[in-house]
Amino acid sequence: MAINLGISSYCLWSKMESDGWTLLDIMDWAKAHDCTHMEVVPFGLPILNEDGSGNFELAKKVAEHADKIGLKLSAFSLNAHLVFPAKEADHKEELYRREINRIETVMQVAKTMGCYKFRNDVCSGQQPDGINTPEQFEEDFPTFVKGVQELADYAKTLGLSTTLENHGLYVNGADRVIRILRAAGRDNVGLTVDVGNFLCVDEDPVTNVSKAIKYADMVHLKDFYIRDNARMLPQDGMYVSFPKDYATKDRSKGEIERPTSWTEKIPSFGYVGTAAGNKILRGAIVGQGDMDLWKILSIIKHSGYEKEISLEFEGMEDCVAGTYYGLETARYIWDRV
Repeated sequence: MAINLGISSYCLWSKMESDGWTLLDIMDWAKAHDCTHMEVVPFGLPILNEDGSGNFELAKKVAEHADKIGLKLSAFSLNAHLVFPAKEADHKEELYRREINRIETVMQVAKTMGCYKFRNDVCSGQQPDGINTPEQFEEDFPTFVKGVQELADYAKTLGLSTTLENHGLYVNGADRVIRILRAAGRDNVGLTVDVGNFLCVDEDPVTNVSKAIKYADMVHLKDFYIRDNARMLPQDGMYVSFPKDYATKDRSKGEIERPTSWTEKIPSFGYVGTAAGNKILRGAIVGQGDMDLWKILSIIKHSGYEKEISLEFEGMEDCVAGTYYGLETARYIWDRV
């Protein structure tokens, strides 16, 4: 069984920030590197207009280009929040309805693009007040189920399936996302099983992939370096971020910088902490980090899963190289497990 492997546009979105790539360029790259599909993430994209309406002009251009080059656009993945800080308690229904409307508008855009799956979170990152406890999850659980049901029902009118991803520090871990999925009880709802994100809540990826794979409608394939928090120099953020004035002066023209200015040119990069706070993670090229991807890919392959797998690269290395070697490594492992 051949691997049904593509990329998330997330892998290369930094090229949009730094080198002027467009989503169409990323699609061309995916097609040139034998991806069977591509997942769309709206980073760097004007998906909605200033008035909140959908940018269907962009969506049609994307659909036309996908058709022209023969690339399937599988899923559209959107960060979303259906629960809100305690200080907003008097407005939570208004905020909930506003967010549902936003998600449904983005669904329309995704459908116009040609995507046939849609992933939306019910709480990206962590619980708004940072209370990621089981007790808080029980309190928010009815809202999560209600949101998944409502969005799935709307998606069905568009011919879309929807997925819930194990994402962030709160709605994560196989047990939590499976419980929401089963309670929602909709036949067009599955899971986006992110093999690495289980680490964000200090859970074992191998065990959790084994639990979740039978519910999967999409798999995110990634790798992490895993380190003890106490043994690492404190660093901020997850991505490499260069100062905007990183370019040096031209010495040939006598433009000599102040010695102290070099201290302002150190790029920032770092790790993301896990829920328990004792480990930190940094994105790696697939196959080069600390996760047991041989075992994980073996579980996926031998479960009979034949749907799409999206590679996600979020490391410090050049994103084009990181994505390329991740694809090649995933194929290499898949053929040998």
